[in-house]
Amino acid sequence: MHAFSRWWALATLVTGATAYADDNDLQLEKLGNPALGATPGLATANANFQAFARTFGAALTSTNLMPPETLGHSGFNINLELSVINLPDDVLIPTEGAQPGSVLLPALHVRKGLPFSLELGARVGWVEKSSLFAATGELKWAINEGFTYLPDIGVRGHITRLMGARDLGLTTAGLDFGVGKQFPVGGMVTFTPYGGLDLLFTGADSRNLDFDPDRPAEPPATPQEILVDTAVYEPVDIGDSLNPRIYGGVRFIGGVLQLGVEFSYTRLGSVKLNPADDASDSKGVPGVVTFNTSFGLDF
Repeated sequence: MHAFSRWWALATLVTGATAYADDNDLQLEKLGNPALGATPGLATANANFQAFARTFGAALTSTNLMPPETLGHSGFNINLELSVINLPDDVLIPTEGAQPGSVLLPALHVRKGLPFSLELGARVGWVEKSSLFAATGELKWAINEGFTYLPDIGVRGHITRLMGARDLGLTTAGLDFGVGKQFPVGGMVTFTPYGGLDLLFTGADSRNLDFDPDRPAEPPATPQEILVDTAVYEPVDIGDSLNPRIYGGVRFIGGVLQLGVEFSYTRLGSVKLNPADDASDSKGVPGVVTFNTSFGLDF
């Protein structure tokens, strides 16, 4: 019992030391206790978690900001990017502060050309007013590029992992099909309109959460009492949540300077009110709309 008390005291100390959170940090408990019945938002807490995971996953990955052509085997590109993400009001976003209607996501995006029309990229983005980061790795292959009378066609695979969320594990993966065409403007500027379809998959799970805000600081009488009013959400299987994203944008290059703008819309489909029941009724989840900009150097 003495050892148990010491571990409880250590856990309390660590929890207190990390109690500070910014407005857009996550507090998953706001989605409701999955062990109970009706909750704020959808009919069950698990449905709230499913809708939130799809929405947040789409928000973190709703950026392309590059046409389907590659940089060439010796090319290199570095960009500063900014995404303005419109979050649907009908989906409960469990932030520490008031639920935001939109968030900013600045990012650093680096790409390197490889032989055989391949390109490797990495992107790190930060959710404003939070300790949340999204790390993305990507690989693109240009099936067709550089022909005078034909459009460029490319395929991109990408995977993103959310970091900085203590109680949430969130991973997205996608397969992106793009088409575009570069046009010269004057002697030193090129103009490249592009668009495409991104097939996005989202997987998410939660840690065991404490739904008792008034839990006393002193250790419980038995170790079993620690688990009272705790639960985990039904996980989101990455293979069961296909969400298509359509996007379109324009890129300008003058010398080594690059400027890009892009719009995208991610359709999120519907979630089951009881994800554990295959016969459960479903409810539609509003889509995510994003405006993206980039400024960088293209070598």
